[in-house]
Amino acid sequence: MVKEYKKFEDIKHIAEDGREYWLGRELGPILEYAKWENFSKVIDKARIACNNSGFSVEDHFPEVRKMVTTGVSTKKVKDYQLSRYACYLIVQNGDPRKEIIALGQTYFAIQTYRQEVADTFNTLDEDAKRLVVRGSVKQWNQLLAEAARNAGIITNEEFALFQNSGYMGLYGGLGVTDIHKRKALGVRDKILDFMGATELAANLFRITQTEEILRRDEVDTPTEASDVHFNVGRAVRGAIAEAGGTMPEDMPTPKRSISQIEREQLAKLKEMAKKGELMLDE
Repeated sequence: MVKEYKKFEDIKHIAEDGREYWLGRELGPILEYAKWENFSKVIDKARIACNNSGFSVEDHFPEVRKMVTTGVSTKKVKDYQLSRYACYLIVQNGDPRKEIIALGQTYFAIQTYRQEVADTFNTLDEDAKRLVVRGSVKQWNQLLAEAARNAGIITNEEFALFQNSGYMGLYGGLGVTDIHKRKALGVRDKILDFMGATELAANLFRITQTEEILRRDEVDTPTEASDVHFNVGRAVRGAIAEAGGTMPEDMPTPKRSISQIEREQLAKLKEMAKKGELMLDE
């Protein structure tokens, strides 16, 4: 699933104001529409759905013109800068028989939910922030693992060395075992489950940037991949130092693991369901 999601990530654009958008003529082929004429009909349906939902079509489906070359001639064609919500509406109106459409529905639903969470992130308490960032770390770690395999990291030993290199760069030479001891964790405890939101965010930046470089530079040896991971970790550490922040190894270790918080939240939901305070769609 993650590999398929990367198709949507690879064609994502970032505007100067930080806004994410996708171009219709790039999204269509990903969704297996060979002809623009057919895909534009799906966009039209999504535009209608956007209007009916009370949102501005102009905000989510702004038209743009682009130059394309066909044979020996060049001409301007219509395209759309599609917001995340626009893409969500498009896949909801796409051909449900296509597997990629189903993947797109999941991907853009997740992205839309993430944005909703991000918009209210600063209002969350520390435990809720930890849950949000930890979820992103889990997904990006899967992408990083895939990039590592493409770089030739196959065995468990190679992957352990690769992971250790990233931690050593970020934690000033401390490896997985050192961090585990410093946090006074049990044998089965996961380091990432005992990080505060800020420490998790530093690791998320390490992970995303390493994945990007491994993929962009087509790194193809385990040694080079580990070097990249170490250097990225060290660069993130340098950025923290320059900003006057607390070094990751000096950040406080939460008393409760994220796994424990997740179990507690699940128990609350179940209790609410028993009391009739929460409706479950079965």
